Amino acid sequence: MGKATGFIDYKREEANERDPKTRTRDWNEYAAPFSDATLKTQGARCMDCGTPFCHIGMEIGGATSGCPIYNLIPEWNDLVYKGKWKEALERLMLTNNFPEFTGRVCPAPCEGSCTVAISDPAVAIKNIERAIIDKGFENGWITPRIPQKRTGKKVAIIGSGPAGMASADQLNQAGHTVTVYERADRAGGLLMYGIPNMKLEKEVVERRINLLRQEGIDFILNTEIGKDILAEELREQYDAVILCTGAQQQRDLVIKGRESKGVHIAMDYLTVSTKMLLDDKLAIQPEFDAAGKDVIVIGGGDTGADCIATAVRQGAKSVTQFGKHPQLPLARSADNQWPEYPHVFGLEYAHKEAKAVYGEDPRQYSIQTTKFVKDEQGNLKELHTIDMQKVRNEKGMFVYQEVEGSEKVWPAELVLIAIGFEGTETPLLTEFGVNVTPNKRVEAAYGDYRTNVDKVFAAGDARRGQSLIVWAINEGRDVAKQVDLQLMGETVLP
Repeated sequence: MGKATGFIDYKREEANERDPKTRTRDWNEYAAPFSDATLKTQGARCMDCGTPFCHIGMEIGGATSGCPIYNLIPEWNDLVYKGKWKEALERLMLTNNFPEFTGRVCPAPCEGSCTVAISDPAVAIKNIERAIIDKGFENGWITPRIPQKRTGKKVAIIGSGPAGMASADQLNQAGHTVTVYERADRAGGLLMYGIPNMKLEKEVVERRINLLRQEGIDFILNTEIGKDILAEELREQYDAVILCTGAQQQRDLVIKGRESKGVHIAMDYLTVSTKMLLDDKLAIQPEFDAAGKDVIVIGGGDTGADCIATAVRQGAKSVTQFGKHPQLPLARSADNQWPEYPHVFGLEYAHKEAKAVYGEDPRQYSIQTTKFVKDEQGNLKELHTIDMQKVRNEKGMFVYQEVEGSEKVWPAELVLIAIGFEGTETPLLTEFGVNVTPNKRVEAAYGDYRTNVDKVFAAGDARRGQSLIVWAINEGRDVAKQVDLQLMGETVLP
């Protein structure tokens, strides 16, 4: 612990963001780096706790508390304070394969369980993490780690998201020959097409994938298992297969008028928007273009916020976001105590941008869409809503009920449905013959990851359901360890 009174002497510095209105004119990352001097003082705020709750990595009250990949946060905070950046990078890379991703898009459950956060704002862990890895790339400290020998074992990984890439990285370093299959035209999974450029620039994703390629991992793109290559062929060609396909079965809103032209699933909208940004030859698709339209996003989560930021940049006439829950409190409630993840009100990057452009926070709370209305040509022209209130029923359980007389009509030409995911897409699972849970996840025990099919494993969102990037990395690293053990009888992986 470099400065014993650092958490008393220094205040937390919030993320160094570009001006909300200015940044909506481009697609570059909205967050800018801190200076080294600021990072030094922020690192000094770490208390180096006897029990560092920042990396307990567990679920409390249904939400993640602490870092699931058990980053050695107090250690690299102290090293940053002392200016020992290369040593900080070495400690960070011991537990995290991709800090450049988590340092940008992770919701930072580590900060929610930071001991300083009991009474003061948490240590700026996420910003320090990003700075460490960015400085590693800038100074040439990140170089290809090519295994000195190969085991002769071959592993196929289906899906190139964070779980797939983490397992590929680990198994490659163990000396196995790893091939990653991806059905999209670019590797990265949701990191590439599910998260917009202003949160995670695609050069950052491609830089890591190119590094993995240099280390010996083969990425085969535009390849769908069951269509371009059969599951049985993979099982014959490889010593193990890992399913890391994510939980991309998107939840739809099946109500009257759903067939109206202009109602889309959020992830389809984000994917098309990113593809158009990355490929100048692709013409903008009118049905996915928000320019000049009244846009409504249904769903209050991160995906919905990303849709807001995208629509603002496309030049939407207006943007509104619906959420079924009430507005969060300004401070932790009595049933949301530290070290749980803090469920408190805040302005995400997209909300700040919409407020700067349109003059108000785009969010509407405790509201439910009842129907879509189209014109004579089948184009969406409006949607209808009713307010909801949270009450206790006769059994003492909280339920939502409609508020009489609160019906409202909203003009809308583009609606984006961002109400979460139902589970893993089933055709691939049927192709492999793996057992599926009632909630459409691959049946495989956490810590073991084996499915009912010989040599086939599953990890990440495909196994646990929609979750955080850090959980995907956790499971990617963990399944690699189990596969290595199965193939070699012992494992060298952490």
